[in-house]
Parts: sequence; C-alpha cells; structure tokens
Amino acid sequence: MLGIFLGLLTIIVLAYLGWSIIWVAPIAAGIVALTGGLDLLEAYTGPYMQGFVDFAKTWFPVFMLGAVFGKLMDATGMANSVAVNITKLIGTKRAILGVVIAASVLTYGGVSLFVVVFAIYPLALSLFREAEIPRRLMPATVALGAFTFTMTAIPGTPQIQNLIPMEYFGTTPMAAPVMGIVAAVVMFFGGYWYLIYRERKLKAAGEVFDEPTDKVDETQDEKLPNIVLSIIPLIAVLVALNVFGLHIITSLIIGILLILIFNIHKYKKFVNAINEGAVGSITAIINTCAAVGFGTVVKSVEGFGDLTQLMTGIKGSPLISEAIAVNILAGATGSASGGMAIVLEALGEHFRESAETSGIGVEAFHRIASLSSGGLDVLPHNGAVLTLLAVTGMTHKKSYADIAVVAIVIPVIAIAVCILLNMIGLV
Repeated sequence: MLGIFLGLLTIIVLAYLGWSIIWVAPIAAGIVALTGGLDLLEAYTGPYMQGFVDFAKTWFPVFMLGAVFGKLMDATGMANSVAVNITKLIGTKRAILGVVIAASVLTYGGVSLFVVVFAIYPLALSLFREAEIPRRLMPATVALGAFTFTMTAIPGTPQIQNLIPMEYFGTTPMAAPVMGIVAAVVMFFGGYWYLIYRERKLKAAGEVFDEPTDKVDETQDEKLPNIVLSIIPLIAVLVALNVFGLHIITSLIIGILLILIFNIHKYKKFVNAINEGAVGSITAIINTCAAVGFGTVVKSVEGFGDLTQLMTGIKGSPLISEAIAVNILAGATGSASGGMAIVLEALGEHFRESAETSGIGVEAFHRIASLSSGGLDVLPHNGAVLTLLAVTGMTHKKSYADIAVVAIVIPVIAIAVCILLNMIGLV
C-alpha cells in the first residue's frame, strides 16, 4: 500500500513540476514494483508494457483519426466558419455566451480540445474587445465550452473521455442520458452564471479589456466555407456514432471524407493537416498508454487488494467510490483520459460487479467515470490548461482561479448532484 501511494505521489509531484508522464509513469511503476516485491525488469517488460500496448491497440486509431478530423476542420476553415457564424447569431452583446456555444459545438462535434482553443481564440479576442470584457476571463470562457459538459456530460459526445468507459462497461456513448443531461445543465448554467457575475464584478472595479502584447491576426485570409457545409461533418460524426450505432472509427472516417469532399479545391492543404494531426496524436496516445501501464503494475502487486478495499469501502453508493478514485487519479496525472484509464484498468471489474450487486446499471458507472475524469484533471499542471493560458497570453495568477471554478468546482458539484439523484432513484 505504501509503495502504491509513493508511486502516486511521484506522479503528482513530477507532473506538477512539468515532467512528461511518458517517462514519469515508468519511474512511478518501478517504485510500486520494488516495494510490492516484483522484479523491476519483469514488471516493466511484463505488466507495464502489456497495459501500455493493450490500450494503444484499442485506442490508437481513435486518437489518430480524431486528431486528423480536428486538424482538417481547422486547416480548411470549417471550424472557423462554425465559430464565426454562431457568434454572429448570438451577437456581440452576449460575447461570453457566444464563445461558450461556439467552443461547445466544435467539441461536441468531435474536434479535439487543443484545436478548439486555437480556432476560438482570435474570435474570442474580437468579441471580448467589442464588449469591453476583461481579457482575464477569456481562458475560463473557452474552458467552459470545451473542457466541461461537451467533453464528459452530454450523451453521445465523441470525445475520448466518453468513449473509454465503453471498453470496461460494455456501454454506448449514449450511456445514462438523463444523468448526463442533468450534469450538463448544472455545468453550463452554473459556469455561465459565474462568468457573467465575474464580468460585472470586474467592470464595477474599473477593469476593462486589455490588448494582448503579441499581435494576433484576427482577419481571414480567404472566404470562410459555407456554414451548412461546415457543420455537416460534425453532425455526421454524431449521427453515425449515436443514431446508426457505427464504430467511432467508422464515424470519424465518414466525417473526414466529408471534409475532404467539401473542400476538394483546397486539396493542397490536406497532406500537411493530416500529417500534423497524425503526428500530434502520438503524444496524446502515448501519455495515456503510460498512465495505463502504471495502473497495470499497481494491479499486479499484493497491496492492490488493500487499495481496492480502501477505495471501495467508502460508505454509500459505489458511484461515490468511483467518482473519488477517478477524480484523484485524473488530478494526479493532469489528464482526464489518463486518470480514468488507470482507475478503470485497476477497478473496472470491481465496478462491473458492483453494478450487478447494487442494482445500479453499468450505464451510471460509465457516466460517473466520464464526468469524474473532467473534475480535478484541470489542476494547474494540466496540459490543456497550460496550452489555453499560453494561447490567450494569460497567466495562472490572473486567470486560473476562474478556470478552476468553471472546470473543477462546478463539474464536481454536477457529479455530486447526479450521484444524489441516483441514490434517491430519480436518474
């Protein structure tokens, strides 16, 4: 048990210091192996690499195709077209709402969070300037639209955080739809109310929009694609996945083909976009594989039985145990998918058994796992947070507190609400 906690502490500290989990996870796994009585080399070449390879075998095509899909949406201008038209429809007077909706539509349509950040920023800058909203609220606004309800809550989202639980619970992307919608409502309205409150408070204190030090190109080099054509690939992925029940790989391929067909006149951009998406997906999948490998080693030592009893001995609904475990590991790794994968790799079978003995459907376990991956994952060392702050030119000191409220505090409240409603039989 001590070795497992030392391993987790190693991941938390080193990840917070900015060290890559790709090589931090093997170090932490080595600590667990040595203190758990395993041979170090055998633990690495055996359970660690087995967990690593098994996850890559299952999920690499999804990571790669998802990244390619997002890059093509960005390179062809389709992502921009969707964002611009949505904000025009909502109007500059509701700049915060426009940015949130634009980011959420792209995320729910399958565009990766990192692509959304880059695509939304120039538009958000223009809207915030016109509405005289302090720029420090921009990261939290983008985070609300991209890192919360569309990533984990709304049923059917093609984001990886909603897909990973399917492997462990035999569920679909639409698992526990009522629970997901309740959580999404809490996150959206809670986050939006908070941002509006902060806008008014900052303006009352005399704070206004401040220009970024780096010049940002907010103009369009060419005419944006037609909004109808731009939104079709997003809808196609969702319909193929959730209405026709096609595999996520097939659904993403359909979306990619539609982008290529609708933008055939921009064929010169295709190769670079596909290359960048494919290469970018490598880091994302390897990060998660490394985390899963660590979880596999943890599962191999004797102390794992004690850890299981500790995590599952929490009074009340077993959903509480799952929520706490996923949140802690997501926070430790700074990764929603990585933290959830560790927990489900180690405790997924136990939670399946709990579903049978408690009468709680596996769909509820799927949704709580997904929701919980989007709680403490957004700690200061999270890669998406660091990217968001870098792109918007903000600092942790200026903007992180607002990010934490909309992407940690309110999502955790949403999880608690869903578990409570499940306990009293309403969802």
